[in-house]
Parts: sequence; structure tokens; C-alpha cells
Amino acid sequence: MNALKSNPFSCINPQLQQKLVKLGIRNELELILHLPLRYEDETRLYPIRDIPDGKTAQVEGVIVHSEIITRPRRQLVCQIKDSTGILYLRFLNFYPSQVKAYSIGARIRVLGEARTGFFGLEMIHPKCRIVREKSLLADTLTPVYPITAGIAQTTITKLIQQALSNNHSSEYIAETLPETILMQYHLSGFRESICLLHQPPPDIAIGLLQSRTHPAWRRIKFDELLAQQLSMRMHYRQRRSYQAPALQEKNHLTQALLASLAFDLTDAQKKVLVEIKRDLSAENPMQRLLQGDVGSGKTIVAALAALQAIENDYQVAIMAPTEILAEQHYQKFLSWLAPLGVTVSWLSGSQKKKQRDHELTEIAAGNAMLAIGTHALFQEQVQFFRLGLVIVDEQHRFGVHQRLALRHKGSESNWLPHQLMMSATPIPRTLSMSYYADLDVSVIDQLPPGRSPVVTKLIDESRRNEVIARVREACHAGKQAYWVCPLIEESEALQLKTAVETYEVLGQTFPELKISLIHGRLNAQVKSAIMTAFSQGEVQLLVATTVIEVGVDVPNASLMVIEHAERMGLSQLHQLRGRIGRGSEAGICVLLYQKPLSQIARERLRIIFEHSDGFEIARQDLKLRGPGEFLGTRQSGIPMLRFADLQQDMDLLEAARAVAETLLCDYPEAAQRHLQRWLGEKKEYLRV
Repeated sequence: MNALKSNPFSCINPQLQQKLVKLGIRNELELILHLPLRYEDETRLYPIRDIPDGKTAQVEGVIVHSEIITRPRRQLVCQIKDSTGILYLRFLNFYPSQVKAYSIGARIRVLGEARTGFFGLEMIHPKCRIVREKSLLADTLTPVYPITAGIAQTTITKLIQQALSNNHSSEYIAETLPETILMQYHLSGFRESICLLHQPPPDIAIGLLQSRTHPAWRRIKFDELLAQQLSMRMHYRQRRSYQAPALQEKNHLTQALLASLAFDLTDAQKKVLVEIKRDLSAENPMQRLLQGDVGSGKTIVAALAALQAIENDYQVAIMAPTEILAEQHYQKFLSWLAPLGVTVSWLSGSQKKKQRDHELTEIAAGNAMLAIGTHALFQEQVQFFRLGLVIVDEQHRFGVHQRLALRHKGSESNWLPHQLMMSATPIPRTLSMSYYADLDVSVIDQLPPGRSPVVTKLIDESRRNEVIARVREACHAGKQAYWVCPLIEESEALQLKTAVETYEVLGQTFPELKISLIHGRLNAQVKSAIMTAFSQGEVQLLVATTVIEVGVDVPNASLMVIEHAERMGLSQLHQLRGRIGRGSEAGICVLLYQKPLSQIARERLRIIFEHSDGFEIARQDLKLRGPGEFLGTRQSGIPMLRFADLQQDMDLLEAARAVAETLLCDYPEAAQRHLQRWLGEKKEYLRV
């Protein structure tokens, strides 16, 4: 890859270079890896009478009529004729230069989709060019590339062809994989695949190219997945080179906590505990992702992991994404651990200076063995005496840099604390094999006994009165309810205004009920007081924004109404629904929606109505949105897959996992060359 240093790409004018950067193109190699979106077949001409209906085809003829008509709307209409028939062309947007060019007598070659229209057989806005009789046809399929404003197809095509014919191109597209691997996995050569995709011969099956299932496409997708796997495995190995405190199982405090619980652990909880305990007692830093559906009992597992560190005289930090969740953790851990003589500290951004200074002193002196907080935990003034374990709850809600900052709190030069990340948003297998391949994954795939299923009801906004009657009935029967206000992505202020208005309207609707309002703008003390009042049954109806999405646990709350459910994502709906049905009685979740529904909103509501299993919902969500949106925060700083499709290319992902291990063990230089080609300067992603 040394050719990049003498880069003829620098000869391109700076304005064009800036536009190319928007397409992710900074050098000749990236030009060559800028592959077509689709292809057009300009290698053959159809007689007009033989044009396949509804398919893209190319015809040639002479313009016999051309006029601008103004009804039903202004448009340029041309007729072209060959020896077999007449075809109409319609242009709804056109320039004076086109009117002049498409004059009677001009010979024109057009490519487009023909349909039977008002005038007869017609093409709307076909691709056109003026030709002479017997002009040569293209000898390869025409690639259509992703472009951006200010770059024409002809420009990008010309640049790519220049890059391919450049003296350096042979080095850019040299083979990185050993022959044995190519043969074992029936892979095409890299050079042949690249050249074919940029210049496909006319006799190739265009359907295989368009669907990206042609062997050339499969090679490119395999290479991309392999680069991702290599990067992940290298980070995994690098982490194993660090040291961490070996936290041996002593089972004094852990057994005391288990004996004090009013419930038994499920088999799934016991299984993941074995995995976590084994990691903690090793001398390399644990980096484990603990997944479990809403209500599966991740918190008690975290508490038992924390006690294993505390038994070895090491401190534990627990980081939660919101103050509500951080305080709930604090209250829960306090009730479990204080009777065992463990000092628990709580840090939040809204604490008074005196209280905060006291907590900081306790943590720095090593008196507080467990510190719980939000992002306040990774601020510079928080110093730990002897940090051994970091637990990050709802880890996908934090940025990479935040998690890294907390992990380095306990780090000396070659020493890192153990890290346990928890997520109630299940990660589908394809993602855990690709974007999360650098982590060890534990799954709690079982709910505790006695949890009643939540019944989900989809109700049109026009039936709002029925919902109000149901809420009144539940509250009068001694139950409690949540009323969740709509999500307004565009404006936090507007969302707050809507929540306040909803609270006022419901106050007038239910004058006999005790109602409270909770939202993100309230300070921590007020939020805490409201949640305590709701937990103790003093508040019957809690009007809330989505701040209650994670961690809130009120067993007597058995009814939830979510307004404008069509605006929310599947993960959020599933998390909210998990707040109810935590007692002995079945919960009811009412999803109020407003018509008209978009196709994706309709699909989301169908999935949440039909499924209660978080893993199945996550799988469907990934299918609906693709990995980019699904991954959310974790996406920051991570190159997304450009060519491979995790749903479609599972076999390639499995193969890439196996080959990554082989390359790192047997062909380390080939692995480095492969990474350099695909990731270049981006190799250092996913440190956390």
C-alpha cells in the first residue's frame, strides 16, 4: 500500500476533492472501492415493438414530433420512430437546451422503463443522448455509482477508470488472501472481482449483479466482513495482554446476599454468574456484555459480581444513563448491601457541593466500596482508591469516550479494571457476531417465575374515551397507571410543553385522582420525590415523558397508556412496556395511535403487538432499520458495513470469523495488509 504516498489523486482540483470526501473517497484506493449501486444495460437495442413492458430497455429512433403541452401540466412530449413502431417520451422537468436538442429529425438513443400510458407506449424521463446512425453500442454494462451534489456520473466514472488504469492500481488490488483460503471457501480473486464490478461484460447475468449475489460481489462482501472480524479479534487479543486484579471467589458476602433474598435465582442467572465469576478471577480484564430482556434480573447478577470484587478489597463503579435509574440502583443496592456492612456512595450532577465533596472523599479514601452515578462518575475530580470492576448499565446509551474514561479511572500503565456492560436491548446474533465480536456475551434468556405477561392493545386515538374509562376503573380498584406522553424528536421544549398540557388535561379529566408529572427537566430531588411517592402508592396516575423508559420498578403499576405510539421505536416501546406487569397481576399496555400511519409505523406496531420476546423484537427491528440505526450510540466512530448485509450474508460472516482466526495465527502479514486496505486509519475503532 506504499503507493498511497505517491498519490496521483492529489492532482484532482481541491473543490472536487472536497466533494469526493463526502463520498468517503480520499485516495485512489477508496476510488477503486467506490462500487456501483446498480447497472444499466446499454449493450443492446430493442425494436420499439419488442420493448418488454415494465422493464428497462434501450431503443433508438428519429424524433418525428416534439411539442410543449400545458395540460394537465406543463411538459415536453416527443415521439420517436423506428422501423417497427412509435414510442412517446415525456419530460415533466426540462431545460430550453433539451427542447432545442430534441427537435424533429434528431436521432436519439433512450434508456428507460416503458409503460402503456395515455398516449400509448411511453417512457417518462428516460436517459437520452443524441447519436449518429450506426453509433457503436457500449461493450460493457454501464455502472451507476453513488454520487453527491456537484459530481456527475460521467465524472465519477472517468475518475474510477483512470484509477484502474493507473500504474499503481495493480498494487491497490493485489491479492491479500492465501491461495488455500480462496480455494477452501470458493472465493473469486480480488483483482478479477473489482474489475468485473466496474466493467461487467454484456453476457453477465445482470440480476446477480443487481442483487449483489454474483461471486464478485460475494468476494467484496467477504473481504469487508473479514476486515471487521480481524479488527475485533485484534482488539480482543490486545485486551488479553493487559493485566487486571484476579478477584477470587470468597463467597462470604455473596452467600450472605443470596441467603437474604426473598427469591431464588433462575437457572439462566446462575449460568451467567458462573461465566462472570470465572472472568473476574482471571488476571486479564473482563469485557463482558450481559444481555437480558426487560425484567430478567440483571441487577441482582450485577450486585453479586460487585460483591466478588468487594470481597477482594477492590472498589466497584456502576454507571447508569439517567439520574432516575442511578438513584433506583442506589436505593436497591443500599437495601441489599448496607446490611452486609458495605458502604454505598451515590454521585449525581445535581448534588449540593457539601454532599458531593463528602462522597468524593469517601470514594478516594476507599471507604465507599461501591459508587453509583451517572456520567458524573467519569469526571476528572472523581478519584478511586482501588477500582477493580466497572459496571455500565444500558451501555448503548453511552458514547465510547465516556465508557473509556471510566474504565481508565483504575488503570495504571498495563493494568485495567474488569468491565461488565448490561443491556436490556437484546442484540441479535448477527450483530453480536459482527459489531460486538470483541466482547464476551452472556445472555439471561429466562424470566423469573411469577411474572405475568403484559397484554398489548392497539387503540385508535378516536377511541380515547374508552381508554380514559379503563384508567379510571383501574385506579379506583387500587391499581396505579402510567400515561406516557408522545416523543417529539425535533424539540425537547415542545415535548415538555406537550407533557405539561397532557398533565393539565388529565387533571381536569380525573379530578378525584392524585396525579403527578415527571420529565427530564426536573431536578433530581423533585424527580426522586415523585418516584418515591409513586412507589409508595401515594400517586395513582403518573404522567411521564420517556424518562421512565429504563429501570423503573413499581409492582403495583399494572396499566400503561402510550400516546402517539406510532412515533416511537420498537426498542423504546418494548422498554416502556416492561415497566408494568412486575407484580402478581397481568399488566395492560395501551398503544394509542393516530392515523394515517406510515408503512414503517404500521409495521412497528404490528411487531410490538405480536411479540413479547425482546430478542425477536430486536431481530425484527434490525431487519426494519438496518444496523446503522439499530446500533445508535455505538455507531459513533465505527465504520458501518458498506456492502455486506448481515441478514443476507450470514454464511459469509461465519466464514469470515473462521478465516480471521486462521490469518492472525498463520498469516499475520496478510492480516495486516487486509486491514490496511479496508480500514486504513480507522483500525483503532472499538477500543471499548
